[in-house]
Amino acid sequence: QAQLVESGGGLVQAGGSHRLSCVASGTNFQFYAVGWYRQIPGQRREYVAGITPSGNTSVGDSVLGRFIISRDDAKNTVYLQMNSLEFSDTAVYFCAAMRALNVEPHLWGQGTQVTVTP
Repeated sequence: QAQLVESGGGLVQAGGSHRLSCVASGTNFQFYAVGWYRQIPGQRREYVAGITPSGNTSVGDSVLGRFIISRDDAKNTVYLQMNSLEFSDTAVYFCAAMRALNVEPHLWGQGTQVTVTP
């Protein structure tokens, strides 16, 4: 059964750096694009960053210049490096797999909470 599992969430200090991981199992992970999204309760899910199978990346405007997405297909893992964290980065972060970055994901992880503290 295909599955994505996020990890690395927790309490992180404003201005600091932190890394999230998304590990895939039961799927041909290397053939899919993978995106990171985040959601604050009561708000719409926001696109954070995405990476294609060939390694091309995109990031959302709110994290441009601060967050970096990368992938290690040998480990079936996609990372989200978060730098210069701001209070507004507090959210539940989800990873998702899709055929391409411009289509809806077909597989979602369960999410991991990131809380930025003073």
